[in-house]
Amino acid sequence: MIQTLFGPPPETKPGLLERFQKAVQSTKSTLVARMDDIVRGKKEIDAALLEELEQVLISGDVGLATTNEVLEAVKNEVERSGTNDAAGLKDAVKAQLLQILSRTQSAPAREANPPVVILVVGVNGTGKTTTIGKLAYQLSSDDKKVLLCAGDTFRAAAVEQLEIWGQRTSAEIIKQRPGADPSAVLFDALTTAKARDFDYVIVDTAGRLHTKTNLMTELEKMRRVAPRVVPDAPHEVLLVMDATTGQNGLQQARLFTDKIGVTGIVLTKLDGTAKGGVVLAIARELRLPIRYVGIGEQKEDLVPFDAQQFIDSLFA
Repeated sequence: MIQTLFGPPPETKPGLLERFQKAVQSTKSTLVARMDDIVRGKKEIDAALLEELEQVLISGDVGLATTNEVLEAVKNEVERSGTNDAAGLKDAVKAQLLQILSRTQSAPAREANPPVVILVVGVNGTGKTTTIGKLAYQLSSDDKKVLLCAGDTFRAAAVEQLEIWGQRTSAEIIKQRPGADPSAVLFDALTTAKARDFDYVIVDTAGRLHTKTNLMTELEKMRRVAPRVVPDAPHEVLLVMDATTGQNGLQQARLFTDKIGVTGIVLTKLDGTAKGGVVLAIARELRLPIRYVGIGEQKEDLVPFDAQQFIDSLFA
């Protein structure tokens, strides 16, 4: 039995922790620094201050629904405690943001007989194939035997890109001719993984199709095929989202979540946006844990997400 990706993330290496903190600096300047600005010189939490806080949260891409929840919680805390000190506003917001994130980050650890099958989905351009390469590197570095499945058969560049990552990470790859049935490629990959005792199979999938076949129908077919070869597969369905698209990516994410049974989020390009508050919107609105965040292009640049670490990095 080996542990799937479920459960609390492993501790981040010290060097990566520093890089993670650096990656959220732009978001910190948008959210926390501006929070400091609106509180400075204020003595009490009044309607005007809360309105300014609302604008700060929305500008950081926290989202309207999440912002309203935070504001309501702050108002309730003021009424409950009987204190109305503006200096404590930031601490109240910090506690509420951590609470929102923590709701989805405490999934119990789960074990499965190998091979553990990880289906990776998302629209083109989010960094899906690169994420697969980084994940393969992490697992391989932990002495796990990893097989990559080139299930995005409709985009030739995707297969080539996956092959490059396979070479970088010493992971083998199963592929077929361009335009082949993705479910057939998946069947071959899982059969191979069972026969040769692979620990993990990471499956790339199409972000859009160049045929009349509906993308979600194709992905649902892959989900049906997987357990015929490996019981309970896929064990994880990771949705890759681009942090720089912010709220615009949430509607697409909802579609994948509803149709494919997503179990976790990988948020890429966190280092490239000042609106990392979308992390809060994703957690609250999709009700899914964020498993990893991407903070660069190198194979080491995939960091296990930790709610406490994220909030502490913002408010440090």
